[in-house]
Amino acid sequence: MNPLQVAVGVVRNPEGKILISLRHADLHQGGLWEFPGGKIEVSETAEFALARELNEELNITVTAATPLITVNHHYPDRFVQLKVFLVEQFSGEAKSCEGQPFKWVRPTELEHYAFPAANHSIITAARLPPYYAILDDADEAVLLANLQKLLNRGVKLIQARLKTLPSAAVAKFVEQAYPLCKQQQAMLLMNSAVECSIEVDGIHLTSRHLMTLTKRPKSSKWLAASCHNLEQLQQAQNIGVDFVVLAPVLATQTHPGAVSLGWEQFTELVGNINLPVYALGGMTESGLVKVQQSGGQGIAAIRAFLD
Repeated sequence: MNPLQVAVGVVRNPEGKILISLRHADLHQGGLWEFPGGKIEVSETAEFALARELNEELNITVTAATPLITVNHHYPDRFVQLKVFLVEQFSGEAKSCEGQPFKWVRPTELEHYAFPAANHSIITAARLPPYYAILDDADEAVLLANLQKLLNRGVKLIQARLKTLPSAAVAKFVEQAYPLCKQQQAMLLMNSAVECSIEVDGIHLTSRHLMTLTKRPKSSKWLAASCHNLEQLQQAQNIGVDFVVLAPVLATQTHPGAVSLGWEQFTELVGNINLPVYALGGMTESGLVKVQQSGGQGIAAIRAFLD
């Protein structure tokens, strides 16, 4: 069965707020909030359909749209494919042209609204930044300085992968690091291989830990996971992980002998799940557009944000 293809826009204004609208009660999934958009006609590209729909519905003109996530969802009565774009560049002042109520909300407020089931991973993608920095403990002496470098560069999502540090040193670092992250409105996740009793913003599961779980851990706020193949990606989706890192996409200095996925396989794997996916392995900040065009959320890296 071919899916009903829909272009969807996560429209973000200069204040960082996102536009949501209320579906008419007599429509499919009526009475729920949604991100604006509409059906892609046979002769249209997704980008053209999005621009047309946003102009018709909201009287805004899209000047640039970035691929965010593609979601394939089976409802009891239909199969939909949502091609979602982040729209931060547009002209005109939004107004309801078709009588649909709409409002601008902060990304953190999205989870308080009732959306169709297919929109849940879009909400997550809308809340996540394009860069995910991995703070390694290869040199304990520069950990805090490296964290400050990341925060100074505006990185808002950081994983502390402190696998070789003694637990006392981990605790000492987190006591200093977590308040610094909070000040910069950055999120700090702890790798699941690290013992840490201090609460941070979430857990990043190693692929080994991921495969031992049967459900999402109750205690976690954000839950991420490392994946290397389709089985791990499907496991992450099945237990309710928020986002994943897929690696290695390209050859890396850290694992020079590892077989890399390459862009074609990365795109194929991402297309099998409805989760935001960060590309890891041989990444640089300048490669963000390539990742987004390949279906990814953004770039994960150890060195790229410190160079």
